Amino acid sequence: MLGFLVRLLPFWVREPLLIVVGSVFGVRIMYLAHRDGEGVAAAIGLAFLVFTAVRIHTVARALRARRATAPTATAPAPAAPPVAAPAATTPTAPEKEPNAWGQAFAAVAVFAALGAAAWLGPDLLPGEDEGTPQTASCASGEDERLPGAYEKTPRAVTGGELCTALNRSDLAQLLGTPAETATVASGTSNTAPLTDGKVAQPEAEVQFATYTVHVSVTYNQLSIAQYVKLMKYGEETDVKTLSVLGRPAVLASDHTMRIEIDLGSGGSGGPVGQGPLARTLSVALDAKDQGGYYDITVWSASGALPDDSALLDIAEKVLPTIPERAG
Repeated sequence: MLGFLVRLLPFWVREPLLIVVGSVFGVRIMYLAHRDGEGVAAAIGLAFLVFTAVRIHTVARALRARRATAPTATAPAPAAPPVAAPAATTPTAPEKEPNAWGQAFAAVAVFAALGAAAWLGPDLLPGEDEGTPQTASCASGEDERLPGAYEKTPRAVTGGELCTALNRSDLAQLLGTPAETATVASGTSNTAPLTDGKVAQPEAEVQFATYTVHVSVTYNQLSIAQYVKLMKYGEETDVKTLSVLGRPAVLASDHTMRIEIDLGSGGSGGPVGQGPLARTLSVALDAKDQGGYYDITVWSASGALPDDSALLDIAEKVLPTIPERAG
């Protein structure tokens, strides 16, 4: 279709157009082929240049033929015998031929701009892999219906607010992977298990290529001191008590759970297995340790964990930014 439309153009528009397009694309493709070492691209660019050379030869030959057929001055003819004058007629002006040079100049001017755009476009416009990747964002949560436990706990934050506090621009740097960008950010306003929906437990999670960070807040009466005693009966390992932001805190390691879901004909899930090791920092809600705590957990699919200093840095940056809902 495009070739048919090009053939409909006048000669002095079509040929300059083909010369401009062929030369611009030919030189551009040859340059990219030289830069990237692509032999196939070099052959394509050479084909464009050969095509352009043929069109230039055609235009040059047409110009020579046009000059050769231009009218020349001739000697005056001998006088003819007088004859009766014919009836007067109105002289008609000779039909003006289209200006070939004007057409050629207009075609070159228009398509030179297109050629420049094709030449400079890859350098001026960022490619898909050159642009800054967009970080994941948290849902607003404005239409979220909160469980009754949140109304009974005035200071309880929502999952959306917790996600906003966690999804910091420097979170990857705090994890020791500054070049990574968050791929998933989410927050949910849940309640703690085995509490019949009476204890608010908002959660937020931010995923990177290397690590996943999960933060939850449990608004119960369990203190960090009591929590440490309960760890003796659990499977937590490498337990270490410390103080974070002037509040009691504890570091512990435990395995995550791995659940396999079969989406085949049966649609049944496999048994719950042991997932990769996770490191959790639990921090009391207040310095007096009157009950309730933050959990900051980090893990990776490979099982690798960052240093404990990364968890401490996240706690010192994120916890002060978590708001408290008014009563």
